[in-house]
Amino acid sequence: MSYQVLARKWRPKTFAELIGQEHVVRALSNALEQKRLHHAYLFTGTRGVGKTTLARILAKSLNCETGITAAPCGQCQPCREIDGGRFVDLLELDAASNTGIDNMREVLDNAQYAPSSGRFKVYIIDEVHMLSKAAFNSMLKTLEEPPQHVKFILATTDPQKIPVTVLSRCLQFNLKQLPAAPIAAHLGRVLEQEGIESQLAALQLLARAAQGSMRDALSLLDQAIAYGGGKVEEGGVRAMLGTIDQSYLFGLLKALAGGDGVGMMATAEEMAGRSLSFDAALQDLAVLLHQIALAQTVPQALAEDLPEREGIMELARSFHPEAVQLYYQIALLGRKDLGLAPDEYAGFSMTLLRMLAFSPGAGSGAAAGQVPDEKSLAAISTAAHASEPLPAVPSAAPAATSGGDDSPPFDGDWPGLVNRLQLGGMARMLAQHCELKRYDHGILELLVPEAHKHLLEKAYQERLKGAIIEYVGTVLDIRLSVGTSGGITPAELEHRERQTKQAQAIASIEQDPFVRELVENFDAKVVESSIKPIN
Repeated sequence: MSYQVLARKWRPKTFAELIGQEHVVRALSNALEQKRLHHAYLFTGTRGVGKTTLARILAKSLNCETGITAAPCGQCQPCREIDGGRFVDLLELDAASNTGIDNMREVLDNAQYAPSSGRFKVYIIDEVHMLSKAAFNSMLKTLEEPPQHVKFILATTDPQKIPVTVLSRCLQFNLKQLPAAPIAAHLGRVLEQEGIESQLAALQLLARAAQGSMRDALSLLDQAIAYGGGKVEEGGVRAMLGTIDQSYLFGLLKALAGGDGVGMMATAEEMAGRSLSFDAALQDLAVLLHQIALAQTVPQALAEDLPEREGIMELARSFHPEAVQLYYQIALLGRKDLGLAPDEYAGFSMTLLRMLAFSPGAGSGAAAGQVPDEKSLAAISTAAHASEPLPAVPSAAPAATSGGDDSPPFDGDWPGLVNRLQLGGMARMLAQHCELKRYDHGILELLVPEAHKHLLEKAYQERLKGAIIEYVGTVLDIRLSVGTSGGITPAELEHRERQTKQAQAIASIEQDPFVRELVENFDAKVVESSIKPIN
């Protein structure tokens, strides 16, 4: 017997076997059980989600010899003939190849005759949006008042192209794209029945590559079995799909967390040397950042069996949630602009540099468009050759000077000192979330709130201590500990200041005579979220 591809072999034959379209199955099952049958159905959805499969199951439900039922027997002559594609009263028409009015007239003329052997004549018209305007017009009357023995089942991937006059005559069901998890689970069940060894990580890669289409997933599975010589393993699937090794992405984000631009560029060059797709890399990077955001905010939503779960949780502790959101947007925009870049490598590396440049607290000078002075340029050059993270460019020349005048090097104003330190990235974030606990006899004690203890990475502490000592010009014993904050960290003070300015701006708008007149006389409302302080 010739080999049958998995997508055909494992095509669902009953509603119970259909994966991921419970909302449609429930509505159709209830309608069949209660004999509330419509004359025309429209199934919409992207490729491979089950539109034609659902239409064939519905045809069996209408013509099964056991009666109109939501659970056709699959054994009677109509059920077997429909499964075999030879039921005389079931006509499947591909509208992509039969677009003209003549084809439609032939179908409609045929519809007037009683079924030969079944209970209903069923017409399945696939990609119905491809019909010509004249063909649509010719079927309107039949769709509105069809013979009692005729049922139309239309399927399309683009319902917006169907005239509203046709849509209004159909009972419409929208089939959803399938999530990766149920696709991977189904692939696992198929392989178990086929007696083929597999790895969960490989199935998850295939499910993700299918982009919501079960048919695509089964076709990819067929390809993976052939590629792996009868086994479905992660390494083989990655090679087959051309997906990016996750170690590259984890390496990029770890370097980003440490502000290590040199390390990020080295990883990008290694990826270029292996001719990896940078479009796929940015797509996978966005997926990874999404998973990190989930781990930070809703860790329960992160699958327990995810192979990279431990690494994702580690990265989640390394980034501030706001930074993750920013990097996600940069990755999306970088992928969108990839075609406009001089070449893919330039577009990819520029996206990484953008993440470095726009890291929260990475320094105000560059962001403000100021040109670095000679001293800053020399520091940047030296840091690059020494494989050290790039320093932030100072926003003004006096900010880079240490306390060399008659004033004390540090007067106890911790928020003021933080603003003057040459810090960027996570080290600056650590400084902003520290509160001054004690400063005397050469000892500087800083307190980090419990909520931000993830910032106490050794590398961040060392960079912060080095910047403080360099600025004050004297050796200090700097100690950091976790405890209950009094709410006077630089970040908290900045937040309070923003809230105060926002409240003042809202009050100013609400007290404006023109605005008050609108509110009192025209029942207008002030949308507070649209108000932003200008200073």
